Amino acid sequence: MGYAVEACFGLGCDPRNRRAVQRLLRLKRRPATKGLILIARQTQALQPYIKEVPAEVLATWPGPHTWLVEGRPALLPIVRGRHATVAVRVTAHRQAGRLAHFSGGTLISTSANRARQKPARHYRELCRRFGRDLDAILVGRIGALARPTAIRDARTGRTIRL
Repeated sequence: MGYAVEACFGLGCDPRNRRAVQRLLRLKRRPATKGLILIARQTQALQPYIKEVPAEVLATWPGPHTWLVEGRPALLPIVRGRHATVAVRVTAHRQAGRLAHFSGGTLISTSANRARQKPARHYRELCRRFGRDLDAILVGRIGALARPTAIRDARTGRTIRL
């Protein structure tokens, strides 16, 4: 499914559905080794997938801050990719948060683009690129960010993506 997030349109699916995650990766032409981001409206929704949320991470949520934290064994390996951690965010974007909430609490969320392309920032662009391949596209407005959220490692504080 396609929907608006903080900086662009995103593509998402149920993180418990291996087939859906594989389909999403094929659609993006993204290697399974890279890993994906989980979003939620509330921190508690992430509990089945992650072990602990450090206080410094909690202080940044909800908001456009993605963190790498230790995942639980129940997390599908394809979501984590080749990494020991998983990327998570409690979003302040109203539509994305509500979508995650009503989809079971947590969603895979990745920018709506194919490998080495810029993310779709407009509804029509999303439709043009992916319209026939998605089960649903929600009309919405992206947030105020100019670029996708930064990703930081919660253990070290190191910035992985700006």
